[in-house]
Amino acid sequence: MPTTTETTEPIVRMQGVHKTFGLQKVLDGVDLDIERGKTTVVIGPSGCGKSVLLKHIVGLLRPDKGRVFFDGADITNLSERQMVPVRRRIGFLFQSNALFDSMTVAGNIHFPLIEHGVRSQEQLDRRCADVLRLVGLEGTQDKMPEELSGGQKKRVALARAIALNPEVILYDEPTTGLDPIRADLINELILKLQAELKTTAVMVTHDMASARKVADRIVMLHNGRLLADTTAEGLDDVKDETVARFVEGRATDEELSQLRSGHFAQGSDHERENT
Repeated sequence: MPTTTETTEPIVRMQGVHKTFGLQKVLDGVDLDIERGKTTVVIGPSGCGKSVLLKHIVGLLRPDKGRVFFDGADITNLSERQMVPVRRRIGFLFQSNALFDSMTVAGNIHFPLIEHGVRSQEQLDRRCADVLRLVGLEGTQDKMPEELSGGQKKRVALARAIALNPEVILYDEPTTGLDPIRADLINELILKLQAELKTTAVMVTHDMASARKVADRIVMLHNGRLLADTTAEGLDDVKDETVARFVEGRATDEELSQLRSGHFAQGSDHERENT
C-alpha cells in the first residue's frame, strides 16, 4: 500500500507551464495543483493538451518554460536516471493501453516490476495475481493480448499501472473505444481502486459521464489555459459559455453554419486529435 504523507502540500504542482509544438501553443502558462488522495479530472476538446499535461507530470515531456513539482521536489530538469524513483511512484494508464503483444498478461505486468529491480519469480507471480484480482481478471496470466476484449485489455493495462503500488495514477482517456457499459465498468474500477489503494488520481477525458462519476474535482483546459475549476456538482453552474457548450456537447452557431454551407473548418478545436 502507498504511504500517505501527512501534509496539505499538493502531490503535484505545475507553475506557469508552457509547451509549444512547432507553431501550436499547447500549454500557455498552466498553474495547477493536484490534491493528495483525490481524483482530479481534466476535460477539454481534442488537441487542447490534456495528454500533454499528463506527460509533464511523469516527465515524458519537459516544459519550454515553467516548473513541475512532485511531492515538493522540482522535477522539471531531472535527467532520465534521476526520474526513475519519481516514476516508480506514478502509474500511467495510456490511452492505447500500450500492452506488449508478444507478451502474456503476466509478462506485461511483470515488466515494470522487473524494470524496477524485482527479480524473485515468487514475488513477481504474487504481485501479478494480486493486481489481476483487483481488476477482476483472476486466472488470465497466460493469455495473450489478442485473446482479450477491449475492456479486458484496458483492465490488464490498469493492473500493470498499479503493479508498483503507485501513489499517483494517471489515466489518459480510460474509456475511449469502449461501449457505454464497458466504460462504466472502468469507471467503477477507478472508484474501487481509489477506495482500496488510497491513491491520488488524475484523469483526462472527453467523456462527461465518466468525469461526473469519478471526479472530486473537474478542471477544463482550453487553448492552453484552465477555464474552469470546480466539482462535478458545480460544473453546471459555471457561467463560461465555452465550458457550458463543452459540457452540453453543443456546437457553436458558427460551426453549424459552416457545416450546413459545406465549409466546415478542418482542424478546429473540436476536431484536432491531440498530441
